[in-house]
Amino acid sequence: MQKDQWSSLVAMFFDQADAKGDRPFLWGKNEGVYQPVTWRAAAEEVRRMAGALVSAGLNPGDRVMLVSENSPRWAMADLAIMAAGGITVPVYTTNTARDHLHILTDSGAAMAFVSTPALAGPFLEAALQVPAFRLMVAMSPMNEAAPASVAVSAWEGMLAEGEGAVSLPALRPTDTACIIYTSGTGGAPKGVVLSHKAIFANCLGAHHLLLELGLDDEVFLSFLPLSHSYEHTCGLMFPISIGAEIYYAEGVETLSGDMLLAKPTIMTAVPRLYEVMRQKILVGLRRAGGLKRGMFEQAVALGRKAYEDPASLTLSEKARNAVLERLVRDKVRARFGGRLKALVSGGAPLNPEVGLFFTALGMRLLQGYGQTEAAPVVSCNPPSGIRIHTVGPPLKDVEVRIADDGEILVRGDLLMTGYWNDPEASSIALADGWLHTGDIGVIDPDGYLEITDRKKDIIVNSGGDNISPQRVEAMLTLEPEIGQAMVFGDRRPHLVALIVPDESLVTRFVNGQPVSLANLCDDPAFREAVKAAVDRANANLSVIERVKRFAIADEPFTTANAQMTPTLKIRRHEILKRYRDTLEDLY
Repeated sequence: MQKDQWSSLVAMFFDQADAKGDRPFLWGKNEGVYQPVTWRAAAEEVRRMAGALVSAGLNPGDRVMLVSENSPRWAMADLAIMAAGGITVPVYTTNTARDHLHILTDSGAAMAFVSTPALAGPFLEAALQVPAFRLMVAMSPMNEAAPASVAVSAWEGMLAEGEGAVSLPALRPTDTACIIYTSGTGGAPKGVVLSHKAIFANCLGAHHLLLELGLDDEVFLSFLPLSHSYEHTCGLMFPISIGAEIYYAEGVETLSGDMLLAKPTIMTAVPRLYEVMRQKILVGLRRAGGLKRGMFEQAVALGRKAYEDPASLTLSEKARNAVLERLVRDKVRARFGGRLKALVSGGAPLNPEVGLFFTALGMRLLQGYGQTEAAPVVSCNPPSGIRIHTVGPPLKDVEVRIADDGEILVRGDLLMTGYWNDPEASSIALADGWLHTGDIGVIDPDGYLEITDRKKDIIVNSGGDNISPQRVEAMLTLEPEIGQAMVFGDRRPHLVALIVPDESLVTRFVNGQPVSLANLCDDPAFREAVKAAVDRANANLSVIERVKRFAIADEPFTTANAQMTPTLKIRRHEILKRYRDTLEDLY
């Protein structure tokens, strides 16, 4: 892959489609069974849909919203919008009517693709308040007629409209490919404007990074939201750039089964998913006990030792480790489909203990780092040089430096053009041509980047000490009884925490009865179990990092209650809206 190989992401796709022809490209489920869309068939649908959009009045630079779960049609709609000269504005399926209204108004989108009647409801509620909105493409049959003021065309009808020859615009590398709205961990989402060049720079960097794995006939399993830049680039555009197949999981709940069916060779995920997987494995082992648990724990211990100091393994340990490779690690790899070359973690910091857990079990886990504003990948650990506690060196042709105050600055073709309709925020974020990430980090002598905190999230206690809340939260959630945590303590004498107990602990106490977390909060034995977990975490923290008191949340942090982003990062400002008084009372 070369820097100037393609003028646009669309040219990249059509070139790959011409080369791959009738080989499978996109796999989606139909009544629970995976069915393929070939490269040739996908290219034909993209051409026809793009032609239909042009015939419907789409002009170069017009914005088109995409409201859908991950699916083959999501990918084809995205490519068709760009092929027609439009700009894709992907949004989360968890968005409310209010969220849609903000993005419709801010982006000026006059058209949209919407996948299901359930998603059409809140979207149309917003669209009716935007007089300029004129066309919704229904990606599946709708149960009810749309309001008279909004034109609705079926996917199949649009394809028929696009059968004739329609001239599609020529695209340049600097043209805008998409506007991706940030998930809003700190407030109202801003539209990040990404060019074809920026996303292709990421594809080129990823190709250079993973080339040593022997990229050939790769298979990806996509389950993170494609509306997030991480999955959009790493789970769609990068696979297209190397001619890979993409399977679409139905959801996180079907992921285990989908991995066995798809047998992916590369998977991208966020740290929260690895944390959940680790907890489930550990809970299962506690239940199994006996020899199985003993062998597993040996495999983890010896695998960890082999990673941290290979030379320290004795001959006896090497022999046992080789046996455990077959008895334990092969079985773990089989649960992921048996063909994985690499797991990639991004979107948030990965707790090194979680990374070491999977590494010790024979999984190659590459932690990377990025931001939507960087299309999004900035750095990643190379397969042959993994350092779990870091996010690796910068990708090819990406410059990274550390400002005087510790902030990570990034420069290169991967950067956004700016924030849509927000020149002031754009000039601040891209001051002097460098992206000011808002993250704090250090670069080691070998060029590996380590993230130490978010500039905005740093807690400064009343004694003037700087504390990383993410580090403390990561230590808390390593305890099997703690599912989620948020610490609090800015300008306070010590830290307190809001704890969401792990589901396995709740199950132990309710004995199959429908008891809510709110009721369990008052159970002395339940609180003591949580306290014991907090105490164990505190033992591994410095004095200023220790949690002195805690409260138990009424319910888990989820996307449904707006306390987590769609990529499973906690929204501190939303959690504080609900629990600030509770946390203040702990003082």
